[in-house]
Amino acid sequence: MADDRRDVIEVLAHDHREVEEMFEELSGTADPGQRRRITDDITIELVRHSVAEEMYLYPAARERVPGGDEIADRELTEHADVERILKDLEKADTAGPDFPALVRRLMDSVTEHIQEEETVLFPKLVASATGEELLELGDKVQSAKRRAPTRPHPSAPDKPPLNKLLAPGAGLVDRVRDHLSGRGQD
Repeated sequence: MADDRRDVIEVLAHDHREVEEMFEELSGTADPGQRRRITDDITIELVRHSVAEEMYLYPAARERVPGGDEIADRELTEHADVERILKDLEKADTAGPDFPALVRRLMDSVTEHIQEEETVLFPKLVASATGEELLELGDKVQSAKRRAPTRPHPSAPDKPPLNKLLAPGAGLVDRVRDHLSGRGQD
């Protein structure tokens, strides 16, 4: 079972590739129903991913990485921007004239965020944490993603300890709403 563990970098980089694939899928369709389904899937993945990073990756960066406070603060600002865009997309008419511009803003913001994490934060974390610490962070991130919200909550706390206390409750409510609506269950 221990061989199945993935470190935090592997977990988060895998998430990044999944979102990039979803962006390609979204870019390839004009069907409003498909756009809503794909946008919902992207939202679910990005929210879960962001919450897990906020709970464990950024506190680890603050603690272990030189300049980690500045990096974490910048990443949190980017998350807040993405969450506002996701909230707008949640309400947007997928056949409406504003939808493509919102999608482009989201894709640009997320792509820039991924690039920064993978070229700045991840290498610095690898250089300053042990392999076991990275595996433990990977376990925590995966666990947090299972309990995390699936919908954007732009005004929710994004730093410990409040995010660790409130995110699982919001996640439960979101998963109940998703189950009742069929959202994200394709």
